[in-house]
Amino acid sequence: MRPSCALRGTRALGGAEGSGKSHFFAELMVEAALMRPGLRAVCVREVQKTLKESAKRLIEDKITKLGMSSQFDVLNTEVKTPGGGVILFQGMQDHTAESIKSLEGFQIAWVEEAQTLSSRSLEMLRPTIRAPGSELWFSWNPRNASDPIDTLLRGPEPPPDAIVRKVNYSDNPFFPKELEDERAFDQRTKPGRYGHIWLGEYEPTAIGAIWDRLVLHRNRVEAAPSLDRIVVAVDPAVSAETGSDEHGIVAAAVGHDGHGYVLEDASTKGTPRHWAERAIATYDRFDADCIVIERNQGGDMCRYTLESVRPGIRIVEVTATRGKHVRAEPISALYALDRVHHVGTFEKLESQMCQMTAAGYEGDGSPDRCDALVWALTELFPAVTATPAKPAEVDYRMPVAGGWMG
Repeated sequence: MRPSCALRGTRALGGAEGSGKSHFFAELMVEAALMRPGLRAVCVREVQKTLKESAKRLIEDKITKLGMSSQFDVLNTEVKTPGGGVILFQGMQDHTAESIKSLEGFQIAWVEEAQTLSSRSLEMLRPTIRAPGSELWFSWNPRNASDPIDTLLRGPEPPPDAIVRKVNYSDNPFFPKELEDERAFDQRTKPGRYGHIWLGEYEPTAIGAIWDRLVLHRNRVEAAPSLDRIVVAVDPAVSAETGSDEHGIVAAAVGHDGHGYVLEDASTKGTPRHWAERAIATYDRFDADCIVIERNQGGDMCRYTLESVRPGIRIVEVTATRGKHVRAEPISALYALDRVHHVGTFEKLESQMCQMTAAGYEGDGSPDRCDALVWALTELFPAVTATPAKPAEVDYRMPVAGGWMG
């Protein structure tokens, strides 16, 4: 696959790990800047909280590898290109209909991890990059046929100027031995997910899964409405050793409309103090009403850990009387009724949800993110998960003397 600045219009590479698609576009960006002095380009993704999450380092490496360091001025937040041009790095979720206008006149927009791009972001970006000879580049790991990028580029009527190619590790002549070893290992040990990870196939959903990706996508929203109550739920891992499960931390709310809204998946790994600080930071960010913890999963320790960071913080303890998948079923029913919405995309959380079946969890490790979600929505929708009261027993024995016949 050789970069060429003759490309115009919409160019897209969708495929799996090790295909080299990001390296291709990074090198193409450097070549374009050299061939077109004054080029203005932007590298975007749906969410970019830090530059470490952007393509900036990869582009810097390509500049150095090609021996062109003297032609570029690499700054902290941008790259100055020959002829007074610039390459910016931005998150689409930070843009509004007004702020996106700052990109008018830019000739290239490269969208990384385009599988997470929302419909709103696509609708803002496409008409903005419209200068003569402008180009839109997309690189992504296909996740679901209903994702906006797949609907646009792999749907029944893609843009007429679009060239879309599926690329995998087998198309990469520089595929390293380290990745080959990892690929072979996954082929042996993860046959159910191998096609998605290495062949660019859509994310699998476990047979009998109680959540459906189409339902998740159908009810996805870009922003939450007015909210009545917000909670943060925590499902900590048993240990903080290397290779341990994650600490599930999920913020959710119920709106004025009576619907549930999943606001953030802040799950993490680390020490108990680390997860407690992260949970409390999430609590503060959303001005939540309480933190929900499970009483019989080290409840006393969870409470102690949280209160060591923030004495007096409001904690609600819940008790697990049934298995994870049984607790999850009433919550999945709310989703099926279109009563719960994800505000944005939570890839790892949704992957765990779609591997939870009526018989148990079929993914690797423990579904800590999914457990935290279930606890949060259980607290917000208690009537849905309440155990029905037993009917009162009726005594059908014949009454004694002095009774109703006495």
